[in-house]
Amino acid sequence: MIETSAAGAVPKPTGRGAARRSALFEELVALLVGEGFAQLTLDDLAARLRCSKRTLYGLADSKEQLVRAAVVHFFRRATTRVEAVLAAEQEPAERLAAYLRAVAAELAPVSPRFFDDVAAFEPAAEVYERNTRAAAGRVQQLIEEGVRAGAFREVHVTFAADVIASVMVRIQQRQVAAATGLADAEAYGQLAELLLNGLRKS
Repeated sequence: MIETSAAGAVPKPTGRGAARRSALFEELVALLVGEGFAQLTLDDLAARLRCSKRTLYGLADSKEQLVRAAVVHFFRRATTRVEAVLAAEQEPAERLAAYLRAVAAELAPVSPRFFDDVAAFEPAAEVYERNTRAAAGRVQQLIEEGVRAGAFREVHVTFAADVIASVMVRIQQRQVAAATGLADAEAYGQLAELLLNGLRKS
């Protein structure tokens, strides 16, 4: 699902208090994912996390850097879980279904406000977009795998992948939510059904 480049890497606290800072960062990620971040100041974050602003500055130099690190961490952790689900499946059609449904499951608990805030904050939007394109590339690989194995109809894989990537980007940019009212997770679930019904041999 997610590209795991070093850019915008999650803080790796070391030394005394490292475990506490790591736990604090996890709390921060949960807070932002659950409620969004545009309306929260550093003072708000410190109060909600029951820590000082100085402690937050130990994780990143600004709210903007904290947010970007949290978004990177969210998607990187989601990738690990999605790939674990995928590794448990062997049959090509089930691998594609498992992948897209696992993506939907990772996005399901996320608040709409978080996605709206990500779309409006360029550094975070860039992370989501890059990861969306990585996910689209993974889907292309799974379609190619299914065609080679004879589980899917012969299709123009590059065209199919381009269409899928376009839908994923529209989901990421909140266009699908605006047009249909579907949450991102629901949109991925619908995309999974459309793909499988269109690709499977009758």
